Amino acid sequence: METEVLIVGGGPVGLALALDLAHRGVEFVLAEAGDGRVTHPKVSTVGPRAMEAFRRWGVADAIRGAGWPADHTLDVAWVTAVGGHELHRVPLGTAGGRPPLPYTPEPEAVCPQHWLAPLLTERVGVHPAGPVRLGTRLLGFTRLPDRVSAGLVDGAGVRTTVHARYLVGCDGASSRVRKACGIDAPERHRTRVLRNILFRAPELAERLGPRAALVHFVTEPGGLRYPLRAIDGRGLYRLTCPAGPAEAAKSVRRAVAPDVPFEVLSDTTWHLTHRVASRYRAGRVLLAGDAAHTLSPSGGFGLATGVGDAADLGWKLAAELAGWAGPGLLDTYESERRPVALRSLEESHRNLRRTLDRRLSGALCDPTPEGERARAALSREIAESDPGREFDAPDAHFAHRYTSPVVAPVVADEKAAEPGPPEGPRAEPGWNRSAVPGARAPHAWLAPGRSTLDLFGGGFVLLRVGARAPLTDGLVRAFGDRRVPLRVEHCDTPEVTRRYDRPLVLVRPDGHVAWRGHTAPPDPTRLADLVRGAGATATGSGDAG
Repeated sequence: METEVLIVGGGPVGLALALDLAHRGVEFVLAEAGDGRVTHPKVSTVGPRAMEAFRRWGVADAIRGAGWPADHTLDVAWVTAVGGHELHRVPLGTAGGRPPLPYTPEPEAVCPQHWLAPLLTERVGVHPAGPVRLGTRLLGFTRLPDRVSAGLVDGAGVRTTVHARYLVGCDGASSRVRKACGIDAPERHRTRVLRNILFRAPELAERLGPRAALVHFVTEPGGLRYPLRAIDGRGLYRLTCPAGPAEAAKSVRRAVAPDVPFEVLSDTTWHLTHRVASRYRAGRVLLAGDAAHTLSPSGGFGLATGVGDAADLGWKLAAELAGWAGPGLLDTYESERRPVALRSLEESHRNLRRTLDRRLSGALCDPTPEGERARAALSREIAESDPGREFDAPDAHFAHRYTSPVVAPVVADEKAAEPGPPEGPRAEPGWNRSAVPGARAPHAWLAPGRSTLDLFGGGFVLLRVGARAPLTDGLVRAFGDRRVPLRVEHCDTPEVTRRYDRPLVLVRPDGHVAWRGHTAPPDPTRLADLVRGAGATATGSGDAG
């Protein structure tokens, strides 16, 4: 069998890459060892930047409609036990009732993995009608100068050799692909062995009433410090706790105060690791998702980082396969995405340490004056530690800016003019008010239901902003001569003019800004070569940045 890309691993990141490649017309095969079903869901919340990518691929509405109740609270509460003493609460409203956000058309969505994986698999398509081959394992592969030859075996024992131009390992934290390439993923913080207990308690939400939450951080001196999370909003829950010999039912009973019936559905042990691969590429083999990085789930950055990998890698593979990429384009996948993984790892680890480093009084759960004082002191400590940052941190999802050989540098005298920090609790952050090169292009509404983000996602897009935007015929010719896909869009609404702040803004296929200027570049050919990975320097225009 011959194909352009072989994806190994059909988790959310492998499926996200499949969606992006399908969106670009790239032929691929996806090999997934499992049967497509998830019996013990891990990922529950899809972050806003990932939802923007899913919007581009046409599945955001399906994710929002997968089953999470619109009226279920999204609050996060710190408690001695669920239904016990409440120490602190971050009110986050409900999915159906929260106000629109000024900086994105796609706020986060609750869609646990046992809903998300089948939804994405069906959208991509299962063999023989589609490219996803379930129950199919990778036996091994050989890297050749012009292709990768991989052996696959399905559940019936039938073996297939696949010849692919590129192979992408999306096969998880213990990635066989990464190990076969000899790529290290050194530990950056101590590994913790934890336990996830999935249980069903249909009466719990009714018993809790207004004390219910999306996430309860069970905080008691006996060792429970991790979240108990509502999974489907209808009685399915997951308790995270330290690994140990205690029966699962006893751990649940410690964490849940009301005497409600429950059924333990599964009990798994897992390793919380903090690793980033030393390299993301070995010739024609690349890594994405947990194969490239594993983070603490504190903050929900793991899936977001992996979907970002897919969005960055997909257009670059498509460019290589279409023949218009320069020799340096594919190498920028690592130089752009690895720093994001490192920052996300440290942010998630800070969230984890914030929870683990709290010293808990032995009297915390006692119905005594000493217990009341201990709870009041811990309540103040939690409130002063900015606990909401773990659950509402748009900067961590949106504010990173690629510094890359395929992004025009910011001109020094314009750096000081960038918008400063937001003022006020609902003020719009600066990263959505500036189309600085390397950053995500800002969101602004063009019409009801149509965002500026909906303009991006195919080839490059050159935005001509404002009524007096200069002509760009030379730039269009330069891109055309190199077969680089480019579309010109004209936007003159006040909101777009204010946010984009330049008459010309060039946006990449992944929605990140590649260049901007007050006038057309003096050497359009040089800019075209820069953004396709065939140039080592910027345009030289004083209007860049």
